[in-house]
Amino acid sequence: MSTRSAGQRFPLRVLVAGLVLWGLSACQTSPPPVQTPAQAPVPAEPTAAPVGAHEFQVVGEESLLQILVYRGGTMARLGHNHVIASHHLAGIVFVADDVTQTRFDIGIPVNELTIDEPAMREQAGADFPPGVPQSARDGTRKNMLSEALLDGEKYPEIRLRATDVVAAGEGFDVGVEITIKDQVRNVRVPMMIDRNAGALTARGEFPLKQSELGFKPFSVAMGTLVVLDEMRIRFEVVARE
Repeated sequence: MSTRSAGQRFPLRVLVAGLVLWGLSACQTSPPPVQTPAQAPVPAEPTAAPVGAHEFQVVGEESLLQILVYRGGTMARLGHNHVIASHHLAGIVFVADDVTQTRFDIGIPVNELTIDEPAMREQAGADFPPGVPQSARDGTRKNMLSEALLDGEKYPEIRLRATDVVAAGEGFDVGVEITIKDQVRNVRVPMMIDRNAGALTARGEFPLKQSELGFKPFSVAMGTLVVLDEMRIRFEVVARE
């Protein structure tokens, strides 16, 4: 191969690599929404308090929701896994003497979600090494809140409501209705529930697919870099009388 031909190829390789890395510096944490026929919004009715239940208020500063999003594909090393977190949960929990009659109505303020806080990445484990640049965090958050994804300006809240609670071993299996961008999805959530001294704590961890929420996993470069469909959700919610 001649010196001239090698020189022609080298800038092209640099340009391609640069474009890929630039795109990944503001990579999307959530994929574009699935294109489905428009549906009329389903207004959520206020959660009714079970007979004899006590009302508890969610304490945002003592609660935490984490969404762990993973990269994939043969070029995965060029992207980042992400930790999306909410420190501002708010809502009501109706606690009955019969725990299976407990219900909750909790809001997640979309525009308060954080991306890749160093402390959150450290707590999330080895799959989330430190050193994500602030520019990448800012770009990812901007994309997440954009009109194509969560559309934080038009839909500032994701709402979670318990529809039923079933005993399951030492814990509970809870039906949760998720309202996101005026569309309602239903999932089953395993959780442990502790109650003492006027406080209730619910915690758990479970897998959840982006496609279950109506999103299509993000993919670039013919699928060599993707956001995996399956995420992991971790939560600890504290509510007090």
